[in-house]
Amino acid sequence: MLTGPRRAAARLGRALSPRGALALQSVDGALSFGLRAALAMALPALPMALAGRADQAVYAMLGSFTTTFGRNLPYARRARVLAVVAVAMTACVGCGAALAAWAQPRNGGAGAALTVVATALVAGLAKLACDAARLGGLGAVLLLFSFAVAANGASTPSDVLPQAGLAACGAAVAWVLAMAGRLVHPDRPQRLAVAAALRELADLWDATGRSRGGASGTGPGGATGTSPGGKSPGGTYPGGAYPGGAGGPGDGAGPVRHRATAAVLQAYRTLGVLPPSGAEWRGRGDTCVRLTDLSWSLLVGSARRPPNDPTGLARTLRRQVRLLVSRRRRAPRLLPELALPVLIAQAGMLARPEPGAGAGAGAGAGAGAGAGSRAGSGGPGPVPAGPTTLRAAELRAAALVTGPAHGRAAVLLVPALRMVLGTGLAGGAALLLGLGHGYWAAISAAAVLHSINVRTAAQRAVQRTLGTVAGLLLALGVLALEPEPVELVLVIVLFEFLLEYVVARNYGLGVVFLTPLALLMTDLAAPSPAGSLVQDRALSSVLGVAVALGCALLVVHDRAAVRAERALAACTAASERAERALEEGDPRSFPLVQTRLAAAAVELREADDAAAGELWPAEIDPTELAAAERRAYLLLDRLVRRG
Repeated sequence: MLTGPRRAAARLGRALSPRGALALQSVDGALSFGLRAALAMALPALPMALAGRADQAVYAMLGSFTTTFGRNLPYARRARVLAVVAVAMTACVGCGAALAAWAQPRNGGAGAALTVVATALVAGLAKLACDAARLGGLGAVLLLFSFAVAANGASTPSDVLPQAGLAACGAAVAWVLAMAGRLVHPDRPQRLAVAAALRELADLWDATGRSRGGASGTGPGGATGTSPGGKSPGGTYPGGAYPGGAGGPGDGAGPVRHRATAAVLQAYRTLGVLPPSGAEWRGRGDTCVRLTDLSWSLLVGSARRPPNDPTGLARTLRRQVRLLVSRRRRAPRLLPELALPVLIAQAGMLARPEPGAGAGAGAGAGAGAGAGSRAGSGGPGPVPAGPTTLRAAELRAAALVTGPAHGRAAVLLVPALRMVLGTGLAGGAALLLGLGHGYWAAISAAAVLHSINVRTAAQRAVQRTLGTVAGLLLALGVLALEPEPVELVLVIVLFEFLLEYVVARNYGLGVVFLTPLALLMTDLAAPSPAGSLVQDRALSSVLGVAVALGCALLVVHDRAAVRAERALAACTAASERAERALEEGDPRSFPLVQTRLAAAAVELREADDAAAGELWPAEIDPTELAAAERRAYLLLDRLVRRG
């Protein structure tokens, strides 16, 4: 057993492990999103470049970054979120331009120091806001980039309002384009959310099939699939203590089950409905709702008994995914293989008894019987949760898994504090060293610290470093050709398309195109020698990454450990509430109980993973965490069968 310094060294090694930095994620709709982002940038910027104002086109480009947010949100929520982001992006450009006009940071001295401090504060506020709103992706980094570019420009007082107006114009174009899809494919976000749930479920069945192909869940040499010290790679769950079925002993599929559960919950949220009650299980709503119900019943039912042919079921689900993500306007059809009789045979589970049938009609409903029943009959539509009911369910689930407001704030404040310190120190060091475009060091630090914990910061550092090297080579090649301003705008638009096309798959790939995009925008606003631009960017990136890793290691806290303890208590409380609901036997309460219990199980694993990536560990018995998760999934299965 490791003790003292050796334990600390082992913990540090796990936290700084870059494993997973080069992994690729599956993403639907990336091509259309990349085209939309490129068009949002080109529409306001290209006419200005043609009119000979390419230097001012940069501010419209900054506003167009609004399209990066709310990638797959339903249109109603997307409209609200992007409106807020558009205001924030415009405010960042306007405040940055005003600071540049007043402080004149290009002249150095106190004005440059004030700009460094302001940049750090904006970085912290952007990180706090994006985390609170659960906005992923580049998020806070783009808000910071917009502020920093404007704050380090050559603005005068008379330029402030025009530059803010250009940013607002770019943001407005991005908002309109983001909402234009509603006219062509109004259910596109819902289809993509359901497709993501089916894909994660297919991955779960693939993991189940692989575990069945092994020696009863053991690896080479009889290993149980755990990392040294008895922990799974993602957290503290022992390999033999994952939930039953696909997350069973030794198969290492616990993280896959977690992702599937989170994806199905997200699909329900996108559709605006709760899991079905007993009266709704015979097939409700359109294909998307029925497929989500199917995913839910298969997922929770596998805790009791996994499918007989998981690999075959995974292939069928992926075929259904391809139908969902196609851009046909007509409603996607439900595959015959996912109809109830076929699914029952393939999944190896008993059918749900008909309402009013005796106990002998079918002992216990299986997970395959849920949403697929009457798949082709177009059964009665679901009763959507009203705004008040759905919002109440979300708030109650959020309160359950996050605890009191002050506890949630503490969890959010620590990453924001790291962001403030990292960007401030990186920007200050660049200023002291006399680096040109020193704000790039602050942005590099922010990109690394725009993470969950020390482990993800280390992964970001690897991605940022490799991506920057490749990106600088691209930028150097473009600048060597000495393009005209209009040509430069077209190249920037191309890089914006490539950035948005690949960044959701892997952040490092995104940096390959983000680096030349940012550098060329700087050259467009204020042309400089190519060699000095590339050198400044390279040195600033190295400085920013190093400072960010230092801050991630030095700002040690117990908030992640407290979150894990709170999540365990919340999961236990949700399980107890589910047991009481089963005893009371009122199916009307089951949808909300299921949602709260599933949300608690998802938060439990996320909290454990976050704590495992910090230097301050959660002092919780791993078997206790695993037992709580297994209990939650078994109770979910009972709720589905009793519904």
